[in-house]
Amino acid sequence: MRIKLNYIYILIASILVFSCDSSSSEEHKKAIHIDSSSKISTHSFSNVDKIHTKHLSLELDVNFKNKTLYGVARHEMDNHGSDTAIFDIKALEIQKVTIGRGDEHETDFIIGKNDELLGQPLFVKIKKDTKFINIYYKTTEETEALDWLDPKLTAGRKFPFMYSQGEAILTRSWIPIQDAPSNRITYSADVKVPKDLLALMSAENPTNLNPEGKYHFEMKKPIPSYLIAIAVGNLRYIKLGKDCGVYSEPELTEKCRYEFVDMPKMIEAAENIYGKYQWGKYDVLLLPYSFPFGGMENPKLTFANPTLLAGDRSLVSVIAHELAHSWSGNLVTNAAWEDFWLNEGFTVYFENRIMEELYGKEVADMLAIIEFQELESEMNDISHSDHPEDTQLKLKLESRNPDDGMTSIAYVKGAFFLKTLEQKVGRELFDKFLKSYFKKFSFKTITTEDFINYLNAELLNPNKIEFNTKEWIYEEGIPDNCIKLSSKRFDVVNKLADRFANGEDIFKTKRKKDKITRDKFNTQEWLTFIRRLPKKMDPAQLKKLDDKLNFKGWGNSEIMTEWYILGIESGYKGIRPQMKRFLYKVGRRKYIAPLYSALIKTPENLLWAKKVFLRANVSYHFVTFSTVYKMLYPKGNGNIHHH
Repeated sequence: MRIKLNYIYILIASILVFSCDSSSSEEHKKAIHIDSSSKISTHSFSNVDKIHTKHLSLELDVNFKNKTLYGVARHEMDNHGSDTAIFDIKALEIQKVTIGRGDEHETDFIIGKNDELLGQPLFVKIKKDTKFINIYYKTTEETEALDWLDPKLTAGRKFPFMYSQGEAILTRSWIPIQDAPSNRITYSADVKVPKDLLALMSAENPTNLNPEGKYHFEMKKPIPSYLIAIAVGNLRYIKLGKDCGVYSEPELTEKCRYEFVDMPKMIEAAENIYGKYQWGKYDVLLLPYSFPFGGMENPKLTFANPTLLAGDRSLVSVIAHELAHSWSGNLVTNAAWEDFWLNEGFTVYFENRIMEELYGKEVADMLAIIEFQELESEMNDISHSDHPEDTQLKLKLESRNPDDGMTSIAYVKGAFFLKTLEQKVGRELFDKFLKSYFKKFSFKTITTEDFINYLNAELLNPNKIEFNTKEWIYEEGIPDNCIKLSSKRFDVVNKLADRFANGEDIFKTKRKKDKITRDKFNTQEWLTFIRRLPKKMDPAQLKKLDDKLNFKGWGNSEIMTEWYILGIESGYKGIRPQMKRFLYKVGRRKYIAPLYSALIKTPENLLWAKKVFLRANVSYHFVTFSTVYKMLYPKGNGNIHHH
């Protein structure tokens, strides 16, 4: 979608004007030419077709006392003769705008009407040859991208922590920027933080504290705005390989060293499949539990959730996923959020290939089957929702939050489209095609249609292969030719679950090798076991399993979430103490949202969920908070504000 042209006139009609000189508001309005014919993308007000940022220089002062970031965003522009530059802002206080570099002088600007989802357009008066625009600003309490954590919400409980989450359209809430993924930019930053804290960004990073708390960053490769990221905390670095390592709070250093030991092998495996890693170093930053995702692919510095520290390396596929983004998503980027599957479908496919390379096809297939089960469940939910068209790969997001498209459709249906295509054409031919695809579109943004054209021209037509590409991409559901995966190990646990569901005591056995213990199966097998059980079981039976295996306190968030959902559906209240602690501690939306979704189905559970959320919400980033809030208070009458 493009924002309808008459929307610009609505903006003009209700404009708020800010300027540092004494001339009248009407004069300011006349001074700034607002081009209503400008092509504006679905989720950005910016006029990137007329003028766009090439390089961004940031000057940032991180103030933990009042949880505010004070900044100057210095934009070096590529101007095609425009006398107005339009930026995206949301919940930012714009103090002044200047033009020029070195010899700066103030210019007029207008802030348009606020849109609840998109924020506001910032119109800046410039000359047709203006190349440098400097925006002085500060963040506010409503800034959605930044999470300011009190010490008690960190592992060490002594120092505060702050981090950003920009994807999809939240970067505009901490940087005034042209926040469209189609515009790739380089950036640098000078950041001032408290002396005992380390600052990191999605750029070249330090590994030691600066005694003055001053840090300089450079990202010399062009990236979309949603990948600009910052974090500040009590952090230490451990090296895991020649060009990779992990930042974490000191209390978690050794756990990280153990859990992520295979990172160098992952990088090597990825390069063997699709070519050289293009970003220099690959590091991971372990964030506090409030982080809303398993991982975020910020270039050079993947942000990761501590739920990955399962103690048995069973959840490291998330690291493989974020590493794979260094090719799909970061190197070749979706031009718009409607094309989100280009980022995530390719990444899930590539992640699975890395896992196969390292741990074998059996393990990789088990991981893919687990994801496909989740896809089928979510696809069923979406098919019965207000937007059944969301089961298409190419999304329709007009007037909608791009987060609505961040479902397993983009991730898993996208990956199975590529798996099915690989099966059709053969791996050797498919790998050759994908290698050329990553090379051809390196550091570019593309649409779904660009991909289809390239697929036809470079793979399908030359090899005379017919494939139902349009059905996969533009139609709802899963096509009939979707590849089918199976696992003999899953067959074993499915039979075991059936025996238990039918009343058999599966723990009673004479043969030692048949004894059921926690160590008998891996994480994916136990997930399959739980999912195989009837959706509503006798709570007494679930208690038997907990007495023997302690699913409710397992320690692995994947298993605990699956178990809690089954317990909620079955009315098994024995899970409540552990589930409450889990909801208080973990902010990862993948786990939290399904639990609240299950709880809202009965009045009693809904009341309990609201009481828990009242305290737990301080542990959630805005992304998770807003998702859960809408579930619990669909009419917006909760009167609970994000911290």
